[in-house]
Amino acid sequence: MNPAFAPFHNRRQRLLDTLTRRGGGVAIVPTAAEVTRNRDTHYPFRPDSYFHYLSGFPEPEAVLVLVAGDTPRSLLFCRDKNIEREIWDGFRFGPEAAADEFGFDEAHPIADLDTQLTTLLANQPAIYFALGHDLAWDKRLVDALNRVREQVRTGITAPARIQDLHAELDEMRLIKDSHEVLTMRRAAAISDVGHRRAMQVTRPGRHEYEVEAELLHAFRQGGAQSPAYPAIVAGGANACVLHYVSNACRLADGDLLLIDAGCELDGYASDITRTFPVNGRFSGPQRDVYQLVLAAQQAAIDATAPGIAWNVPHDAAVAVLAQGMLDLGLLSGTLDGVLEAGDYRRFYMHRTGHWLGLDVHDVGDYKRDGDWRPLQTGMTLTVEPGCYIRAADKVPEAFWNIGIRIEDDVLITADGCDILSAATPKTIDDIEALMRDAHA
Repeated sequence: MNPAFAPFHNRRQRLLDTLTRRGGGVAIVPTAAEVTRNRDTHYPFRPDSYFHYLSGFPEPEAVLVLVAGDTPRSLLFCRDKNIEREIWDGFRFGPEAAADEFGFDEAHPIADLDTQLTTLLANQPAIYFALGHDLAWDKRLVDALNRVREQVRTGITAPARIQDLHAELDEMRLIKDSHEVLTMRRAAAISDVGHRRAMQVTRPGRHEYEVEAELLHAFRQGGAQSPAYPAIVAGGANACVLHYVSNACRLADGDLLLIDAGCELDGYASDITRTFPVNGRFSGPQRDVYQLVLAAQQAAIDATAPGIAWNVPHDAAVAVLAQGMLDLGLLSGTLDGVLEAGDYRRFYMHRTGHWLGLDVHDVGDYKRDGDWRPLQTGMTLTVEPGCYIRAADKVPEAFWNIGIRIEDDVLITADGCDILSAATPKTIDDIEALMRDAHA
């Protein structure tokens, strides 16, 4: 086995050990399907996140099967080696090389999967699979199960239950191992270069998509395979649209530019948001709102540590934001009244963070048995408060169309948290200095 794939082997072994302790069974993890973009053109292929987490195998048309019990083993089903197709589509491992490179106990042609499943499921107590995520695969699994049931008169027993495999893997994926943390640090570092470059090239008169192009260039130049999600490059009023992705407008002097963008490196996402002035200088109202959001983020970060319930950082950010909205004249009343009525949601309508990992909105429950779950060492999440002020009656005109979000990637450590994206400028002084130097 190539040592680079040892972390994937270790995760498979952990899962096999868990399933063996629970009495054994067969886990089935398909990769993603190739999807047609138009006519005979496909979208760029990306492996399914669960499949990647356990295998590291990059090719389409592949399925991982784990057999737990007295003699646990991992099997890969993949495309055959095909020199002629490689001329057109590029390198294929083939079963033999895949088993050697990635450390599988066995590897077989994908064409043999249905026949092999019938044998693999025979006399097993359970199937571990994610029902409901892919209807075609649901039918394929049920067909295999029914083929086993047809053999019961020969003395073969069929699995008596189907367990949700994702529930087990979600808990594993919540706690990042050292390999994952290193990859996420590298992803954040690449994204930092992109955000810095975006600040340096932004000028009044340029288009949002021109700035986006600089981001994507930096991501790819840094070794990332793709953006982790469609970049939000939102100038002026567009920054008040939370998931704005058109990125088509011209940037105006005096406006702010909100960029929410991160690269994906070896399957792992970074997710960073910075907001800065198009002309390099914050106006007075922009400065006031920016300092408010930055203070809210710091309050949330200060409340982010192992043993702290998930909602505590959010509540800390909301308290700062609500008081600031009162101070700026955006809201009226008392802090307790604004918090109780939820009036702050007019200008801050989302949560302060989410899990981060193989998916930008990564897997894992936020509550357990009805209570917010406590943070644990090894979890990774974002901290991203914001304030979005649309032009409206009873809102001071000086604040119209100011949309600000500040987002960082955070690793929970034994004594607090580590900001993976800390290098990306976010204080007013640092942002203005970087842009001033670039404009000189």
